[in-house]
Amino acid sequence: MAHDRGPVIGVDAMGGDLAPRVVIQGALEALRESGASFDVALVGDESAIVEEADRLGVRGDLPRIIHAAERVEMAESAASSVRRKRDSSISVSARLQKDHQTDALVSAGNTGAVVAAALFELGRIESIQRPAIATVLPTPQGNVVVLDVGATSDCKPTHLYQFALMGSIYARLVLHVERPRVGLLNIGEEAEKGSELYYEAHQLLKRSPVHFVGNVEGRDIILGTADVVVCDGFVGNVLLKFAESVIPSIAGMIKDEITRHPLSMMAGLLLKPAFRRLRRRLDYSEVGGAPLLGVDGTCIIAHGRSNVRAIKNAIRVAAKCAEARVADSIRAELQRLAPEAA
Repeated sequence: MAHDRGPVIGVDAMGGDLAPRVVIQGALEALRESGASFDVALVGDESAIVEEADRLGVRGDLPRIIHAAERVEMAESAASSVRRKRDSSISVSARLQKDHQTDALVSAGNTGAVVAAALFELGRIESIQRPAIATVLPTPQGNVVVLDVGATSDCKPTHLYQFALMGSIYARLVLHVERPRVGLLNIGEEAEKGSELYYEAHQLLKRSPVHFVGNVEGRDIILGTADVVVCDGFVGNVLLKFAESVIPSIAGMIKDEITRHPLSMMAGLLLKPAFRRLRRRLDYSEVGGAPLLGVDGTCIIAHGRSNVRAIKNAIRVAAKCAEARVADSIRAELQRLAPEAA
């Protein structure tokens, strides 16, 4: 649904460890920087949102609020929360998009509940068997799209095949990679390596219309060997959590070593701007959120510990995906690239 002010992004104001405070701040920052290219609607407990806005001194700046009486906690069962809490901020946000009152959904809430609500309310794109969360990781050469990082843990070869198609389309449409190289994450480069799942997926991808570059190992991700890396949601989630932990751990070790000697402390002061730039390049909040590909709409899943910058950037990703009509493009491209998969 395109408006005069661009797409309307429905933001789950109650989702995330620091909600609604950082969600309000992130939404306002996104709007300030948007140049009126998109609009935002906050979805959640109206009284809680207004009270928090009062504490922040930004009540007069709030965008439209759409009341949702319930909230899904981070530890709740995804399936039961969608069935029992039909008025949760997550379900209402998804339903608003289904009813064409918004164009996209952003949530830093319970990931399983967001996936379940998106599937329940928006449904899947025709022919897509399972959705995939596609995250973007920085490399020295640029960015790499990794999917799935948590939506579908138990995969069949055809699921990985469809993840490859969707990831390739996303990289081309949103990251503007002309001919994305697609790799299958495995424990070796040879086609026969890995489990039966990955062997069969490799055979399918060899015959697929994507630019398949074969199996890639973990080290190839950071080397930029592929623009899109495909794996099942279990492996992808472990990989993502590990990657997120590496940066602060290494930063802490560097700090410890620098403070061991006065000379290294002086060198550390000189290098501080470079370290700050590097940390920013690797910071997950710069990416903001990951699209849930395969659902018939735009759904961006943000980190549960999202800060203001992460929420702001997740909203910007949602606006970009809504403007690019990624779901419609995936449907059309699937038909064009692989009629047998559509």
